[in-house]
Amino acid sequence: MASKLRTSFVCWNLSGFNCVNHSNGNGRMVRVSFPASCKMRHRTTFSSLQHKRQQIKPSTEVGLRQNQDEEEDSEVSSNNDDSVDNTNGTKDSVDNTNETKEPLVIKINGAELAKQLSGKQLEDFLGMIRNAEKNILLINQARVRALEDLEKILAEKDALQREIKALKARLAETDTRIKVAAQEKIHVGLLEQQLEKLRNELAEKGGTEARYEELRDLQNGDLRDANPLSNKGIIHRLTEELNSLRTENASLKKDLESFKTQFSVVKNNDERLVALEMERSSLESALKDLESKRCSQEDVSKLSILTVECKDLSGKVGNLQSLLDKATKQADQAVIVLQQNQDLRRKVDELETSLEEANIYKLSSDQLQKYSELMKQKINVLEERLQKSDEELNSYIHLYKKSVKEFQDTVDILKEQSKRRALEEPVEDLPWEFWSQLLLLIDGWAIEKKISVDDASLLREKVWRRDRRISETYKAYKEQSEPEVISAFLGLLSSATSSGLHVIHIAAEMAPVAKVGGLGDVVSGLGKALQKKGHLVEIVLPKYDCMQYDRVCNLRAPLYWEIFVHKGLNSARICFTCHNFEYQGTAAASELDSCGLVSQNLNQSDKMQDNSARDRVNSVKGGIVFSNIVTTVSPTYAQEVRTAEGGHGLHSTLSSHSRKFIGILNGIDTDAWNPATDAFLPVQYNATDLQGKLENKQALRRKLGLSSADIRKPLVGCVTRLVPQKGIHLIRHAIYRTSELGGQFVLLGSSPVPHIQKEFEGIANHFQNHDHVRLILKYDESLSHAIYAASDMFIIPSIFEPCGLTQMISMRYGTIPIVRKTGGLNDSVFDVDDDTIPSHFRNGFTFVNPDEQGLNGALVRALNLFKNNPERWKQLVQKDMNIDFSWEASSAQYEELYLKSVARAKAAKRA
Repeated sequence: MASKLRTSFVCWNLSGFNCVNHSNGNGRMVRVSFPASCKMRHRTTFSSLQHKRQQIKPSTEVGLRQNQDEEEDSEVSSNNDDSVDNTNGTKDSVDNTNETKEPLVIKINGAELAKQLSGKQLEDFLGMIRNAEKNILLINQARVRALEDLEKILAEKDALQREIKALKARLAETDTRIKVAAQEKIHVGLLEQQLEKLRNELAEKGGTEARYEELRDLQNGDLRDANPLSNKGIIHRLTEELNSLRTENASLKKDLESFKTQFSVVKNNDERLVALEMERSSLESALKDLESKRCSQEDVSKLSILTVECKDLSGKVGNLQSLLDKATKQADQAVIVLQQNQDLRRKVDELETSLEEANIYKLSSDQLQKYSELMKQKINVLEERLQKSDEELNSYIHLYKKSVKEFQDTVDILKEQSKRRALEEPVEDLPWEFWSQLLLLIDGWAIEKKISVDDASLLREKVWRRDRRISETYKAYKEQSEPEVISAFLGLLSSATSSGLHVIHIAAEMAPVAKVGGLGDVVSGLGKALQKKGHLVEIVLPKYDCMQYDRVCNLRAPLYWEIFVHKGLNSARICFTCHNFEYQGTAAASELDSCGLVSQNLNQSDKMQDNSARDRVNSVKGGIVFSNIVTTVSPTYAQEVRTAEGGHGLHSTLSSHSRKFIGILNGIDTDAWNPATDAFLPVQYNATDLQGKLENKQALRRKLGLSSADIRKPLVGCVTRLVPQKGIHLIRHAIYRTSELGGQFVLLGSSPVPHIQKEFEGIANHFQNHDHVRLILKYDESLSHAIYAASDMFIIPSIFEPCGLTQMISMRYGTIPIVRKTGGLNDSVFDVDDDTIPSHFRNGFTFVNPDEQGLNGALVRALNLFKNNPERWKQLVQKDMNIDFSWEASSAQYEELYLKSVARAKAAKRA
């Protein structure tokens, strides 16, 4: 029941109080207007109530404003002979049903009223009228608020009803699922009974364990042809799932009971709302009766009764407000019930998910795992991209600082060279008598044996060259004692010899001008590292037709007798480094004669004669015998070549020269092999920003035509020469095995052996259109960089490996190596599962035996870690990228060898 109450106004005019200008003094008829029209209609729909609420609000506000104007300016009101309508022309908008009631007009003679009432009684009467008006205004305001709150309650009620309908539908759906679950439970119970029966029969008949496994297979028809040992595990898992299902079913029953209780509470709330509405209707009826009484009252003396009734009405309005507050609380409780219903809905969904997971015939666990991994990967990608911009900025800053440092180093070197040249320039401004006096002084020291003959010769040479340093030293120490002068002069000789070494590398290749394998990288990397330490390094190469001459400065194919003898090479110390003792450079002894050498002198067992054929000479053996220092490229390989299995016939020679033989692990050129600056890569990256590695992986897949459907599919790479040393039978096995285990494989390399090249061409043709395998049988520098960056793992199953650079490069690019424990691989890769190795050294996967079983074990462990523990794999990748494989440590060891050898030569010469 909805009602509309408009504000009423009272206008009065008493001639006795000179309120109006009348010459005759007669009282004018005063019109007291009570245009309080009440409209009582039954609420039919929620929409009509809402419409009326929209109409009453502006009407009420207008009435309130007019009432305030009336109270402030009574003179204007008294001059108005017509009854005041508080709606001010908005009556039509208030009453949308076109039902109107004319205002009740009570005419009172002011003179008569003045005679009947005393002054005090008149003031009381006017005060009562004002109080009545105020109370009516308050009532109207309270009713408007009550209607607004009621509207909200009704809207919430409708929403709750809709939710209840939806919950009923879900409850029906849940009941259906429970019935299905009950059927499954019955089916499981039957299976358990059958299993128990079979066990009893097996116990009675005393059958074997194999028969017991076969009987258990009968429990599951789809597993009839499976392996008995695997069925035993399946039945055990099924039993656990059944127990879990029982627990979940019990929990579901409890949740349903709770839901029914909450649903009944919602119904009770609905009933309370109905009761509240009835009470509100009753209150409106009482209010209507009260207003009717007030409107029909003709005796002003009964206005006091109206005041009391207004007070009672105010109390009832307060009660109505309390009831509305209670209704609001109940609505809040209904919201809580709705939230609880949503929780119940989530629980039902979780139960449904559990039931679906328990059904092994309808859902594949592999798909769920892939989806979960994909979502985790997407999350990781988003998190990594948040830091990408900052990391790129830091990378640019790092490169800038590095460039500034290199520039500063270059400036310092130029300054030092300029200073050195200034010192080396002859002094022209001193007379010859000065230099003659120095020569006489040096000769005197030599005759008196205060200095050695060699030192005297070197000092004379400086004088003849008019060396600035010797002249300045003489001037500085001229007034000192003779021993101090001699010591200063000898100091010039020691400082001249300690400025740096003159190192000459004689090699077959050098990157990038003439490179075939790892030797070229080693020659370049070691030479650059020694130069940074202040030594002069020159490299002697064969003048190949394929050499990139445009990348060589000051090129000159040098002759020993024409150049190096005059530079003092006759007193040089020789260090021979062998990268692979399999290749020994044997030839007929007569070939030495064509080189201007005497073959009879060199073809001896303690010189160059090959240990396996007396009529042949061995160049590598000659290098071992005639060198002052012999090195190889890793400590483990140095031990292996001293054995008959690893020495390739030179083990006895190496053992006899073991005192000058040492193994030093190679390094890599970290400037050329740097994923943060590599120009061959589509996207550069570093250890703190691995998103670029993933993007390089996708780019390589597109370039080679591999499938990119599963971004998390592991990619195994291999860049190698296809020769027996590299374990080609294991590489071939790794290609097929990786595909079987769900990975991708990329091979880059070629073979100088025709039948091996032909074999791998056949494999390449077999996988030509395959989604997950690709073989590129050639050498491609840019593609090798891309494979290092894109791969997740790198396979190096060498039969023997003197050092190996690919494992170092792969780790530099965040690609985990899988290697056989031999040579340099054993010195640089340590298994992640080897507890005997400190954890901070573990960086890859290794195996010992050069067979398929050994490779399988390492490959499977690597793939499992990649798939099952992405976070640990990421940590391993970052750790490998931060390992220092530069030439810094290795070049320091070579430098120490050179210096010691030169020192020994000087000591021997002096002796």
